[in-house]
Amino acid sequence: MIAHPYFPQGSAEAEKYLVVQPALFQDEFSARGTELGGEMTSITIRSNNLDNLVVGELNVKWSARGDRILRYYIDVRHVKMNLHKEVSAPELFILQSKMDTLIASWDEKYEHFTKKKNIISGHAAAEDLTVEAAMRLDSIESILIDTLKVDDRVDWEALKDKSAYDFPKDFAEPQPNSSSEPEPTFTAPKIGFFDLILGRKKRIICAAEDDFRSVMQAWQNVELQRSVNHSKAVEAWDKRRKAFWDDHLARKAIFEAEQASSHAEVERLKSEVGQSNEDAVIEHASLVLENSNYRGLFEKSYLIQYHSEKLLLKVAYDLPAIDVLPSTKVVKFVKATGELRESHITDREKKANFESACYQICLRTIHELFEADEYGNINDILFNGFVNYVDPATGVERRACLLSVLVNKATFSAIDLSRVEPKACFKSLRGVSAASLASLAAVPPVMEMDTEDRRFITAREVGSGMDEGTNLASISWDDFEHLVRELFEREFASRGGEVKVTQSSSDGGVDAVAFDPDPITGGKIVIQAKRYTRTVGVSAVRDLYGTVMNEGASRGILVTTADYGPDAYSFANGKPLTLMNGANLLHMMQRHGQKAKIDIKEARALMEEN
Repeated sequence: MIAHPYFPQGSAEAEKYLVVQPALFQDEFSARGTELGGEMTSITIRSNNLDNLVVGELNVKWSARGDRILRYYIDVRHVKMNLHKEVSAPELFILQSKMDTLIASWDEKYEHFTKKKNIISGHAAAEDLTVEAAMRLDSIESILIDTLKVDDRVDWEALKDKSAYDFPKDFAEPQPNSSSEPEPTFTAPKIGFFDLILGRKKRIICAAEDDFRSVMQAWQNVELQRSVNHSKAVEAWDKRRKAFWDDHLARKAIFEAEQASSHAEVERLKSEVGQSNEDAVIEHASLVLENSNYRGLFEKSYLIQYHSEKLLLKVAYDLPAIDVLPSTKVVKFVKATGELRESHITDREKKANFESACYQICLRTIHELFEADEYGNINDILFNGFVNYVDPATGVERRACLLSVLVNKATFSAIDLSRVEPKACFKSLRGVSAASLASLAAVPPVMEMDTEDRRFITAREVGSGMDEGTNLASISWDDFEHLVRELFEREFASRGGEVKVTQSSSDGGVDAVAFDPDPITGGKIVIQAKRYTRTVGVSAVRDLYGTVMNEGASRGILVTTADYGPDAYSFANGKPLTLMNGANLLHMMQRHGQKAKIDIKEARALMEEN
């Protein structure tokens, strides 16, 4: 854990903070940040449950010229509740605001989570949980009403960090002190009777005086050294104290400069929203939806697109699955076993709550976005509601559009949402949905979302430059990924499909995405390209399956220049996965009039030579 930059390591406050900085290209990032006006170079994760959070790297996307940051991305995962989200924003202060909202909601949800897990108070606990369960069930019915009590406009001033720098009260290290040894005193020697008779008095006195002078000299030497050491210690302490205060003065200056810069960015975003800048309108809408408090009913996830010339805002919203919504009705304490046993509402009630929640979320989202539109940027809103579920017939995860509606602002503003029945209101707006949402029957959206993805890059043709002598096993990763994109683009061209290549990674990520419009077999298809010279193991196929699930895709295709092991084929069996080996790839190229070869031995030899 890294201490918060404005709290000393080990303090109580430091334990509640985690500062995330770019892990890659830090020097470049800092240098460019300085050139860009000393902008923030980190975000702070504030949580009382840091041990339960896994925070990814703070990634930065630069402009093509490398002189401007286009966007920041960071992944965060709650390991105890199995929650995950990628948070992104064009500015760090917006990313910080989004992260604060997300972590606060997770902390609140985790409090309920731990309370439920650690209950040991018998009947009292059961009664408390029953009351809580009833409140959570009731909250489903108030999804729409709750937002009518809230001003959904963005509070720009609240986005500004107006906290003061926490300046320390004093320098914790005490000033060095030193105590001198007592000065020696001369003690006259005793002169005996015989010393007087024998005339030794003078000699004895002289010897005593000599001894005292030696002791005195030693004491003076020690005192001198002590004084010198003390002076040096005080001098060093003074330097440390000065450095301490100078450091905090510098930190305060940086803090205030970053604060002023973030305030300026808030004003810039506000201004750009007023000017109908597309990216700014999208970020504004994202802030509105992030601030929408569903009291932990489900984890929000959505995609927003905006067309300024049409004043059209498109929202693809992930609706909660049936089993995500609260279903506990009563909690009883079983004395015999010491367990807390839950009883649930009926399946019919679950389906009714699911349908009610979906229609309310749709109307609530539209209301919040229209109400927050202070600058008249939105005339129409498209809401497409999706749900991810497991197909009981196949056990495969699916994604379906359950409801879709395109609403005009004037029409929607004339509705009194406090008195409507959500489903009837949705239907009156000419919304499209199945007769029963609980059937999870997919419907064609009123209007499709754009197929753009921030990861997509400009494609380039590479196949035309290849011939029988081109060894696919030894071409660059980048060329191989573009070749795969090119082949699948030709494959889907007859059906009006589209294939886009993503930023080259060579790390098992998404290398291309196909959008197949076929209503039965089509959908989003994830394609991974692996230019391998070794057998592809089962781990790569598992990774592909996980990516298909995370992307909400209908199918995954893995293309390699080599072949797959038996465990890889075994894992793919029965799943929406297609494994293409080198022979399949060459056959596809031949079908589309391209030629090449795959010589694994030659590629290995070349790699060893390099």
